[in-house]
Amino acid sequence: MRISIPAAVLAGCTATLLFQPPAAATDSSVDPAPRTSAGGGSVTSVALTSGGAVAPRATRAFDLLGVVWDGPPTALAGGSVRVRTRDAATGRWGDWHTLETGADGPDSAQRGSTAPLWVGHSNGVAVDVHPGPAGLPRGLRVDLVDPGQGAAAADDQPLTEHAAGPEAPTAPRPGIVTRKGWGADESIREAGFVYTGSARVAFVHHTDTATDYACSDAPKVIRGIYLFHVQTNKWRDIGYNFLVDRCGTIYEGRAGGVNQPVLGAHTLGFNTNSSGIAAIGTFSKDDPPQELQDGIAKIAAWKLDLGGWKADGSAQLTSGSDGSLYPKGTVVDFASISGHRDGFATECPGDALYQRLPDIRDTAARLQG
Repeated sequence: MRISIPAAVLAGCTATLLFQPPAAATDSSVDPAPRTSAGGGSVTSVALTSGGAVAPRATRAFDLLGVVWDGPPTALAGGSVRVRTRDAATGRWGDWHTLETGADGPDSAQRGSTAPLWVGHSNGVAVDVHPGPAGLPRGLRVDLVDPGQGAAAADDQPLTEHAAGPEAPTAPRPGIVTRKGWGADESIREAGFVYTGSARVAFVHHTDTATDYACSDAPKVIRGIYLFHVQTNKWRDIGYNFLVDRCGTIYEGRAGGVNQPVLGAHTLGFNTNSSGIAAIGTFSKDDPPQELQDGIAKIAAWKLDLGGWKADGSAQLTSGSDGSLYPKGTVVDFASISGHRDGFATECPGDALYQRLPDIRDTAARLQG
């Protein structure tokens, strides 16, 4: 593909950004200094100029990206963000992909962003932003994430936990890959933990990443999301409490103890008294594998059972944000296992996975006995 900015890309775009490295350029000579983490991970921020384009230039290699801005998550409401990336191995540009805006986060988030997108090993990106009624927010930028190899775990630290929780619930505790197991760099998150009441509702998400990945690559995807949530969004930790890959493997998300009611940042307005479970992949059209569904059912059954909540029942949560589907202070009845879209205007967790939630509830209820 010719290295240029086509007129078609610029036409009608409020903000467009295109990167493509010249053959002779070196990474260190062209990129802003990245924010780094243990194991070679990094996040590089590049400002998105409004009303025009940045000349083609080199980027460090990255696997995940997202667009972020200063101000509330709703600042781009009614607008749209599209991205297109260049494969580092083949040099080919992929199709445009629309990102979801303002879908996750703490109830008091002070910064907005799109959902992060896993794109694979890339070294070029184009971003097309159209504003909503409020116009373009301040500080628009694209963050490029290299998840690296992850922080090394000490030899005497377990990578997977199987022990029963202290409350000894009816539902069996599944095996859970620890944060050490997926290589979390604990030095970048906030110290200490925030707890809430027991999880009454498990909100199911998808990560909007590739679905046909090798399950051995799932830790790399999680590290990318972790870096984006912490170093880009400035959250205290990864937003999800748990993640599940297409093979059904369950991963510990936000730190603080898998058997503890850790406050997450996954469903705007309804993070209190809930737990966020993210299916790694995109399940708008792709059917979620049975192993993934079973993994979600296992962790939801156990987590809800810790507080005595039935997986096939319902519970009330109080909205903590006007940015959700319900004004702040509204008491809402949710199914004990609900989709992200039940609390926020989003396609998450995708139509295909959302349609499987009744089956997941049934499986989880059987596990609870």
